[in-house]
Amino acid sequence: MPMTTLQKPTARQDPLPEVGTPLHEVTFVVVDLETTGGSAGQDHITEIGAVKVRGGEVLGEFQTLVNSHVPIPAVVRVLTGITDAMLASAPSIRSALPAFLEFAAGAVIVAHNARFDVGFLKAACAATGLTWPEPVVVDTVLLARALVTADESPNHRLGSLARLFRATVTPDHRALHDAQATVDVLHGLIGRVGTLGVTTIEELATYSGQVPQARRRKRHLADDLPDAPGVYLFKDGAGRVLYVGTSVAIRTRVRSYFTGAEKRRRMGEMIRLAESVTPVVCATVLEAQVRELRLIAQHKPPYNRRSRNPEKALWIKLTVESFPRLSIVRQVRGDTPHYLGPFGSRTAAEDAVAALHESLTLRQCTQKLSATRPRDSACTLADLGRCPAPCTGAIEIDAYAAIAERAASAMTGDPGAIVAALNDRMATLAIGQRFEEAATVRDRLSALLRGASRIQRMAPLARTAELLAARRSVIGGWELICVRHGRLAGSTHSPRGADPMPYVDALRASAEIVPSAQLPAPAASAEETEKILAWLEEPGVRIVDIDGAWTCPVGGAQAHHLTLLSDLGAPARTAAAMMTA
Repeated sequence: MPMTTLQKPTARQDPLPEVGTPLHEVTFVVVDLETTGGSAGQDHITEIGAVKVRGGEVLGEFQTLVNSHVPIPAVVRVLTGITDAMLASAPSIRSALPAFLEFAAGAVIVAHNARFDVGFLKAACAATGLTWPEPVVVDTVLLARALVTADESPNHRLGSLARLFRATVTPDHRALHDAQATVDVLHGLIGRVGTLGVTTIEELATYSGQVPQARRRKRHLADDLPDAPGVYLFKDGAGRVLYVGTSVAIRTRVRSYFTGAEKRRRMGEMIRLAESVTPVVCATVLEAQVRELRLIAQHKPPYNRRSRNPEKALWIKLTVESFPRLSIVRQVRGDTPHYLGPFGSRTAAEDAVAALHESLTLRQCTQKLSATRPRDSACTLADLGRCPAPCTGAIEIDAYAAIAERAASAMTGDPGAIVAALNDRMATLAIGQRFEEAATVRDRLSALLRGASRIQRMAPLARTAELLAARRSVIGGWELICVRHGRLAGSTHSPRGADPMPYVDALRASAEIVPSAQLPAPAASAEETEKILAWLEEPGVRIVDIDGAWTCPVGGAQAHHLTLLSDLGAPARTAAAMMTA
């Protein structure tokens, strides 16, 4: 039997955006399959039936038999009435599947026991070289289990639910009839979840009935929130901030916390305590991301896990003294440009220090040393050849300064010499089958390069008094930002079709006045400056004006770090190859 398609002209529905899509605006394709058996990997599709609906109106139907080129099992013939003779002139799955995918393009897929039907469709795509489009899927079986009680229906089979919801078509194990019956079941189930406050496809797709009613009742907290980019703050009855989040659509994101889409246990605890939500609308997405960081640092909400204590970040400093050494400090004081970091933990900072000590014979003692008052004896590290013993006068200030200069160069420029030395060390350890020690050296090198990369990227922006940049907005017009000394001083949006320069001038005039911080650190948290850098480095961003020089060292730490990550474990593989050669 040839494929038949009856369809009203309709625009293709784009993939679901982050903002909530009301159910009456969603295009559903309700599909049912008949197959030769129950295994998607071994059995074959023999019939596809589908109905396209939106807002309760049928937009089109799709039906085709599929020649599977294998005999139909007797039990399937009895169940469906489909015979080998009926399939002889039917199209193959290579012809039928693309036609169905075109019919269903952009729609939400609905099926009764969707795991079965979608599993067969995915397997058929894989077998024919097609790409499964990964649509949103709604399973009417799962919805029925959450919404239909045993008193109403003895089970959740399609036939039983069709009777309950008085479907206009009786399911009979033929694909199109079963799909038509499933449409009525879907509409009946949507009617029920509507009374529970589920009104968008995002909520329907994740609805399980397992959301406590106490949480669902708090959905009203989102009712008056704007669907605009920005930050939202959950607060308890005393006004204490419990959690800070950000979204391109505040109301839609907040509503998701009261549905089955939110599965994090700590968020469930937070919702039980929440009594209000405060929105902070932002001109751009970057502004929302930055405000989120600042509000988390300010309020330290108990249910935010990250970014609560930027002031506790650690730095590595090459000290300013006759015989410099490496020191882990809490603050950048602006006394030297030679800092690394910041580091999120003391372990990471200590690993970076160890990497430098592994390749350079800097002193590791913490005492202040005088070139004119040497000591009588050196420490054990000097005996091991890992310290030039400036404490005893064994090395002159100028000679030691050359060692310190190599450390400074690696911290602010190209750490290639350090990387090469540590790579040689890893290879030697791997050849000797000391793989754990090689991994330790690798981790130390990674920590060093990560810390050097962060400061090398941030320092130029920290030194830049002002930078104005723009990129085209997805809603038209331009997103405009003003950055001063690595801090977001302001942002705005110029409308579609408008000359953006007056908006640039207004942004510059109204932006926050930001004094320079203790260089090379920015006048903001490292996370904020890195958010700004990520925005500036996106394709299509234009520098409108700059007071300073925004640069980054060629061959700097970031390039070496990316190489290390891509070649992770290379010394061990090299050693293994050498041992088997």
